[in-house]
Amino acid sequence: MATYIREYPTSLSSGTMGTMNPPKEILTAEEVNDANTGWSLRDNTITAAFETGDFATGLKLVNLIGDSAEEHNHHPDIVLTYPTVEVTLSSHDVGGLTERDITLARLINAHASNLGVEKTT
Repeated sequence: MATYIREYPTSLSSGTMGTMNPPKEILTAEEVNDANTGWSLRDNTITAAFETGDFATGLKLVNLIGDSAEEHNHHPDIVLTYPTVEVTLSSHDVGGLTERDITLARLINAHASNLGVEKTT
């Protein structure tokens, strides 16, 4: 059975970006799904693929993700290929999912939307 981390349950339900500070508490699969990020839950990760249409747009998305990751000190696994960007989020330090992952997923969704990029998973 997978375990997840919960930090601030009120921000999950409100859909706000929240903050990315401890304490780290395990999120249940239900809480991850209730966050409505549109990302796929797999074991202790959430994943999404974005069809960018071209390599240059994919690189722009990766750079925006990188900026957000640095700002929040939370770093996803990213695969950039033509014409897709695949992103996997997990809080490696605790071996599961935290609100940090939900928050970063929402930021990545916003970056993709601003670029006109469609999420496929």
